[in-house]
Amino acid sequence: MKYLLILFLLLVGYVGWHLWMLPPAARWLKWCVVGLMALCVAMAVFSLTRWLDRVPMGLATVVYNVGNKSLIVLAYMLIFFLLADLLRLVHLVPTAWLRDNWWTCGVLMAVLTGVFVYGSVHYRHKVRVPLALESHGKALGDGRGVKLVCMSDLHLGYHNRRAELARWVDLVNAEKPDAVLLAGDLIDRSLRPLLHDDMAAELRRIEAPVYACLGNHEYYADHYTPGEVERFYRDAGITLLRDSVAVVKGMAVVGRDDRTNPRRLGVGRLMEGVAHADSLFTILLDHQPYHLEEAEQAGFDFQFSGHTHRGQVWPLSWVTDAIYECSWGYLRKGGTDIYVSSGMGIWGAKYRIGTQSEYVVVTID
Repeated sequence: MKYLLILFLLLVGYVGWHLWMLPPAARWLKWCVVGLMALCVAMAVFSLTRWLDRVPMGLATVVYNVGNKSLIVLAYMLIFFLLADLLRLVHLVPTAWLRDNWWTCGVLMAVLTGVFVYGSVHYRHKVRVPLALESHGKALGDGRGVKLVCMSDLHLGYHNRRAELARWVDLVNAEKPDAVLLAGDLIDRSLRPLLHDDMAAELRRIEAPVYACLGNHEYYADHYTPGEVERFYRDAGITLLRDSVAVVKGMAVVGRDDRTNPRRLGVGRLMEGVAHADSLFTILLDHQPYHLEEAEQAGFDFQFSGHTHRGQVWPLSWVTDAIYECSWGYLRKGGTDIYVSSGMGIWGAKYRIGTQSEYVVVTID
C-alpha cells in the first residue's frame, strides 16, 4: 500500500510539473493551476474516508463529485503527457510544443472537453441488453415463460441520487418484469445519501418482486454502520439473499454472499440447498465473477454477476479483460449461461468511455 501511495504521488507530481511548464503564463497563474489540481486530488482522497459523512450533505456531494471526476481527468492528462514525452524522446514532437505553448494548451483542453462531454452523455444513456435463454424443459411462469430485469452495481450514493434512481425505476417498470434481480453493489460506500434522499421509498416503486445479493461495497457501507445495510434492504422491499434461496415462478434464485466474506458457502453447497433443483430453473447471483466454472460444475442454469464495470473508462477495460475470464457480456460454459454486467450505475466519476451502463432484460422460454 505504501508503494502504491508513493507511485500515485509521483504520477500526480509528473502531471503537476507538466501543467507548470506548459502554459506561457505568470508564476501566480501557474501556482493557481497546480494548486487547483492539488486541491482536487485532496478532495478525491478525502471522499474515500469515513470523514465525508461528517461534513454537511451539500459539501460532501461537491467533494465526492469534484474529487472523483478530477481523478479521471488527471488520468487522461497523464496519458496525454506520457504519449507526448514518448514522441518527444523519439524526436517526433519538438520540446517547444510542451513548454510555454498556448497552442498545446488549447489542444489539451479541446481533447479533454470532447472526451468528458462524451463520457458524461454516454453514462447517462442506459443500454437495454436483451438476453433470451432456454428453460431446458422446465415449466416457468405457469408455462408461459418469465421475463426478468437484471442489474448490478447501481452504486447509489453521493453521485447517483434519488432523481437518477427514479429514472432507472421507470425503465424497470416499463419492462413489466416478473421479477428483478440485483447482483450486488446497490450501495456505493455510504448509506447516508440513501437515507437522506429516502431512496428506499423509490425502490419500493418497482412493480415486481426484487431479489438481491450483496457486493463488496455493501460491506464497505456496513463497516461504518453495522446492521444498517440489511435494514435498508428490508425498508426498500428487497429480498436479500445471503447464501440463501428464494423460489419464484418456477425459478430458484440463489444469492451468494460476496467474496469479501471468507466464510461464505461454496457454489456446490448452495446448489445442494435448493429443494427440487431438477424441476426448477436455477439462477445464481454472485457479485464478483471469479471461478465461473463452479456454476457450471454445480449445474446452475444461469449465473448473473457484475462488479467489473468493465473498467468504466478506457484503458482500464483492458485491465479487467486481462483479469477476468469474462469481464463483460455473455458466456456459455457447458450447460450454464453466464452474463457479467458492466453495471447500471458507476463508482466515482460519472463517465463511461469505451464501456456502457446497462440493464439486462432476460426472457426464459
